[in-house]
Amino acid sequence: MGLNTIRDHVDNNFKENPDYNFITCPYTKKRITNKNLKVNLEKIYSYLIQKKKLKKNSIICTLSENSLSGLQLMLGIMYSGMINVPLNLVAGVEQLSYIIKHSEAKILFSTKSNLHLARNIIEKSNLKIELIEIDKNNFADSLEDIKKKETVELNGSDNALLMYTSGTTGKPKGVMLTHDNILNGGKNVQLSHNLNKSDKALCVLPLYHINGLIVTVMGPLVSNSSLVLCEKFSATNFWYEISEFKCTWFSIVPTIVSSLINKYSENEFKLINTSLIKFGRSASAALAPETHKNFEKKFKINLIETMGLTETCAPILSNPADPSKIKYGSPGIAYGNDVKILDDNFIEVKRNEIGQICVRGKNVMKEYYKNPEETKKSFYKDWLLTGDLGLMDDDNFVFVKGRIKELIIKGGENISPREIDDVLYQHPNVLEAAAYGIKCNHYGEKIEAGIVLKERKKSTEDEIIKHCINHLGKFKSPDKVYFFDELPKGSSGKIQRLKIKELI
Repeated sequence: MGLNTIRDHVDNNFKENPDYNFITCPYTKKRITNKNLKVNLEKIYSYLIQKKKLKKNSIICTLSENSLSGLQLMLGIMYSGMINVPLNLVAGVEQLSYIIKHSEAKILFSTKSNLHLARNIIEKSNLKIELIEIDKNNFADSLEDIKKKETVELNGSDNALLMYTSGTTGKPKGVMLTHDNILNGGKNVQLSHNLNKSDKALCVLPLYHINGLIVTVMGPLVSNSSLVLCEKFSATNFWYEISEFKCTWFSIVPTIVSSLINKYSENEFKLINTSLIKFGRSASAALAPETHKNFEKKFKINLIETMGLTETCAPILSNPADPSKIKYGSPGIAYGNDVKILDDNFIEVKRNEIGQICVRGKNVMKEYYKNPEETKKSFYKDWLLTGDLGLMDDDNFVFVKGRIKELIIKGGENISPREIDDVLYQHPNVLEAAAYGIKCNHYGEKIEAGIVLKERKKSTEDEIIKHCINHLGKFKSPDKVYFFDELPKGSSGKIQRLKIKELI
C-alpha cells in the first residue's frame, strides 16, 4: 500500500518507530513522539467530525504563531480530510478578512495572543464564523478521546491545504494543494538534501508560509526524521538552539542569512558547538553571491541556495548537497520535477538564453481556488508559468533574472533588478538592497534602489552610486539611492521591491 496522504505517513511513522521524537519545542522543552502525534491527530479528527459536525472538505482557518497546538491542529485538519487555511499573522486585517470570506471557512481557530486580531478579521468580513480559542501548547491534550470513530476516506488527490499568496499585486490568490502536492513537496526536500531518519531540522520560519510548512515539517514527515519547532526566529538564540537540540540542518531566508552574519563575531561563534550541522538551506528569495560566500566563510557551514513557490509546494530547484558542485548565484537544478525555460510563444529557448521559468510535476498546485481565469493564465498545457525570468546553463543550473513584472525597461532595454541587487550587496557596508524601476519621461523608466546599511556602518548616496557605476556602467546604475532602517518584506522574509516606492 502506498503512502499517499498525510494520514498514511503519520500512521506509518507510528508503526515503524512509535517512540521517536517527531517534534521538540525549545520554549517548553516538550516533545511529541510519533505515537503522541497519532493520538493527538485522531483526537482532533474526532473533535471536528463528531463534536463540530464537519464534513470532508470543510475549510478551516488557523491563526497561530509557531506552536505545538498550531502545528498539530494544521496537521489534524488535513489528517481529517478537511482543508486548512493558515492565516498570515503579519498580513493586514483587510487582507485576512478577504481570505476568510473568499475561502468560506466554517471555523477560525486562534491562539489567545491573536484573539484581538481574529475578532477584527471576523468583524471586518461581516461573516458568521465560529471563533475557537486554543492554548498554544496543549490544545489536543484538552480534547476528549472519543472511542467511536467515524471513517473519512482519503486519497492523494483530495484537497488538503489552501494557502493564499501575499496579494502584493492585487487580491490574494488561494493556492489549492492536494495531499499529493504537499507530500511530493516534502519528498523533493528529502531527495535534494539526502535526508534520513537521523536528521533533525531547525524550524524558525512561520508555518503559515509554504517554506516553513513544507520544507521543515513535510520534509521530516516523509523521511521519518524530526524537527525542532521554534516560535520565531531569534538571531541571539539561533546557533544555541541548533547546538542544544542537536540539529543537523536548518532552512532560512536571505534576510536571516544577512542578520546572522551581522550579529555574530567569529569569536562568539567559536564557542558554539555546530559539529552536527550538515548544511543550511536558503529559500524564498534570491541570495546574493557575496552574502552567500560571506556566510560560508564566517560560519564554515555549507549553505544551499534553493527556489520554490507556494504554487509548487516550495522546492523546485536546489543546489546539490555536495558543496563542490554548487554554483553561487543560482538556486540550482530541478529535483523531483521538470523545469524548462520557455519564450513568449512557449517554445523552449536555447541554453544560456533568457525566458520564463516553467515547471511541471506532482508538487504543482491543483488550481487557484474559485479563480478559473487565473488558473488558466498560469498554465501552458501541464506547465506552470512561474512569472520568473531566467536562463539554464549547460549543466542544467538555472539562474534567475527577476520577475517579469519587476523587469526594468529603460530606453527600450530590459534590465534585471537582480543584476543591480547583486552589485549593491558587494558593497561592504550594505546589509539589504533592492533595485526597482520608476517612471521617467526621457527613458520610460529610470533606476532607483533602497538599501539598509549594516549596523554602525555609514555610506553616502554618491558612494553607493559610484560603486554601481564601477561594476555596471552608468546606464544600469541607480540614479537615486534611498536609505532605510528596514525594507518592506513579505511573510517569508522576501523583500518586496515594488513597495519601496510607497515609502519614499
